[in-house]
Amino acid sequence: MPVGEDGAMGAKRSGVGIRAPQDALAGTFLIAVGILALVLGADLPMGTLRSMGAGMLPKSLAVMVAGAGVLLLISSFMADGAGLERWHLRGPIFILGSVAVFALTIRTLGLAFAGPLAMLVSCFAADDVRWKEAIIFAVAMTAFCIILFKVLLGLPIPVIAFL
Repeated sequence: MPVGEDGAMGAKRSGVGIRAPQDALAGTFLIAVGILALVLGADLPMGTLRSMGAGMLPKSLAVMVAGAGVLLLISSFMADGAGLERWHLRGPIFILGSVAVFALTIRTLGLAFAGPLAMLVSCFAADDVRWKEAIIFAVAMTAFCIILFKVLLGLPIPVIAFL
């Protein structure tokens, strides 16, 4: 078995190729998300800086996300980093489930119930949840969202839909 420069047994890393596989995969994923967002938002009007269109923010964020992906991908060739680890489906399933719960309950229950419910469903994605803190955080964030979106921005979001 080859001996590395530091004397440890294992494969010797050379200066050529991907040195941080996890960063390379994350960078590639961010580039793909940015490109997908640009493609899906292609029909949205950009507008101008004086009169922003509906596509200005999503397209700008898509370019920034893809740019961060490019930087992460480039850095994966320059510095040693973490290798790929085994993936667990629990996290993505409960995070996507919380998004689905929010989408299905926002109109029927309202933000006051859909917000905390979605946040608490997402807590099942982790093993080490402290439920007391999670409940307090969910209620506080929902109150913040109600104040921001309903009161300050005046958006037509139902707070309590069944009343």
